[in-house]
Amino acid sequence: MKILMVLTSHDKMGDTGKKTGFWLEEFAAPYYVFKDAGAEITIASPKGGQPPIDPSSDDDGAQTDDTRRFKADADAQKQLATTLELADVTETGFDAIFYPGGHGPLWDLAEDADSKRLIEAFAAADHPVGAVCHAPAVFRHTLGTDGKPLVSGRRVTGFTNTEEEAVGLTDIVPFLVEDMLKAKGGAYEKGADWASFVLRDGKLVTGQNPASSAAAAQEILALLA
Repeated sequence: MKILMVLTSHDKMGDTGKKTGFWLEEFAAPYYVFKDAGAEITIASPKGGQPPIDPSSDDDGAQTDDTRRFKADADAQKQLATTLELADVTETGFDAIFYPGGHGPLWDLAEDADSKRLIEAFAAADHPVGAVCHAPAVFRHTLGTDGKPLVSGRRVTGFTNTEEEAVGLTDIVPFLVEDMLKAKGGAYEKGADWASFVLRDGKLVTGQNPASSAAAAQEILALLA
């Protein structure tokens, strides 16, 4: 199995002066789900190199077994520091694509032409496409082979409006993931705030929040089994 993981390169939380990036748990948990299953993982980001980690996800209180494992894993840290530039990546040879979240994707990956190209290519080839928490933002402009929004008519989830309100960023983010998915025709569903909730519709897998990261990755593996 060869899996492409795509991370944000964006590190600014609007004009607040605060930093953002990808959420560490949402990378580490799927990374080890895939790695422990024997998958070969390639990591890419719009700018390549070291993608920004959201400082809040690096706090002591946000650590999990997977993030602690990552911090003790020199090979994984080296791989993260040397991500490929997204523009140089094609779908050829990969079996699935997966997007960890964090607020960063709302600004860059949601609008990134190379990300759109890759998602549409994976979907057209009937390969699994996964995104968790804020990462379903990447479906903002993606289209299916029928020319309709990729999420149109499909069961999807993502960071809820109430979760965004709870972290106090409703008026900071460029758009709300829940509202966008609904606007694109997605059959949006959600579980309890902060609890694991994952949906699989065909080869499209979405997770609601950080707690959903490992389960979303496991759904990708189930599709590849």
